[in-house]
Amino acid sequence: MAYELKTKQTDNSVIEFIEAVDSPKKREDAYQLLDIFTETAGFEAKMWGPSIIGFGSYHYKYASGHEGDAPLVGFSPRKAKISLYFAPGETKREELLKEFGKHTNGKACVYINKVADINIEVLKKLIQESITFLQKTYPAQ
Repeated sequence: MAYELKTKQTDNSVIEFIEAVDSPKKREDAYQLLDIFTETAGFEAKMWGPSIIGFGSYHYKYASGHEGDAPLVGFSPRKAKISLYFAPGETKREELLKEFGKHTNGKACVYINKVADINIEVLKKLIQESITFLQKTYPAQ
């Protein structure tokens, strides 16, 4: 049975999604992140699944045969925390996160409470590193 990806790029409106965020502070942070990611990544924001704002995309194929498409970088203003999506394989990631500010780590996510807690210049470097890493690892066919 083929595995169906849940997180696919959609035509849903990024602005409508941000406007639907309950917390006014999270909404404000989402707009700030939208500007930072758009400017730094150089890609238009697109919705991926119901709740991820992604920038750019790449096609991956694992040795297991599993393959799909994913955003190069992205974020999601979730209820508890804001999730930032970066490639987990970057060598510089751990070094950059030491200077990033208040956050917690997941496998491919970095969680923050608010934009004011982090160093924006380090965020821009994390975005650039992730894109460089993924484009090198999964070159366009």
